[in-house]
Amino acid sequence: MSDISMIEAAAGRLSGHVRHTPLLTSPFLDEIAGRRVLVKPECLQHTGSFKFRGAWSAVSALPEAVRARGVIAYSSGNHAQGVAWAARQHGVPAVIIMPKDAPRLKIANTRALGAEVVLYDRGTESREEIGEALASARGLSLIRPYDESLVIAGQGTCGLEIAAQADDAGVHEADVLVCCGGGGLTSGIALALEARAPGLRARPVEPEGFDDTARSLAGGQILRNTGPESGLCDAIVTPQPGALTFPVMARLCGPGLVVSDDQVLHAMALAFARLKLVLEPGGAVALAAALFQPEAMEGAAVIAVASGGNVDAALFTRALERFAP
Repeated sequence: MSDISMIEAAAGRLSGHVRHTPLLTSPFLDEIAGRRVLVKPECLQHTGSFKFRGAWSAVSALPEAVRARGVIAYSSGNHAQGVAWAARQHGVPAVIIMPKDAPRLKIANTRALGAEVVLYDRGTESREEIGEALASARGLSLIRPYDESLVIAGQGTCGLEIAAQADDAGVHEADVLVCCGGGGLTSGIALALEARAPGLRARPVEPEGFDDTARSLAGGQILRNTGPESGLCDAIVTPQPGALTFPVMARLCGPGLVVSDDQVLHAMALAFARLKLVLEPGGAVALAAALFQPEAMEGAAVIAVASGGNVDAALFTRALERFAP
């Protein structure tokens, strides 16, 4: 299981390869939220999301002979691109299993990074079964999107940065809102904050209808979503929290938050207008909670992780046209 020593080791492997994204502020956002809002723009990370951290952590940790045979991953897009780029940088092949209805930009980008893309039908096929079969047949190393210790450790390096940057900003007590799918980023950040900034508390944020983590935390056990496997926030739609990530979140995180699609689109428009950031819906849910659910938090400041920016132009235009300030 991931711990602070694994996160620090991942930070060492990422050194010189990862972008240290800043904490951004805007008086306009502070006024909406009624408190100081600090935004961690992982949309500026390599491949447009935090997923590069976990991908590089996992690929770089493989023994050289094992890594040379290649890697395989399944993802709706951001983990796909992170693994594809990490594999390309290491000079090894990558196979990525993606749903047919994933955003076209993410499929195109994954192919452009040199990966072989295998498309599947969410409704009739299992990406896990496809991944395990291909990994076995070709001798590839499977890198899971969130329920993988080395991936969690890589995502935890984002938490190390938040701890140091919040201290520099004079923020020592605050909720750290994290866009949450399977919980890799949330649990990794939570572990890093426990060790480096115990006054900061990670809290998962999800879209309405896909609030499996919030319900699982409230119920004290892993609960599944029963609805469709796709939605506006495709990047963070998962059936349930991970077996590795949930115990960490149950121990360290505050209650989960849930935001509406309209709040997400509004947050995307505000991030562009006030911070000049391009966010995808799944990458904007934490900022949406910070701005539009102020009663769910206490204290003079809140930190929101903007986890990804890989959005199709039509959807981004829809957000801007509907919610332009």
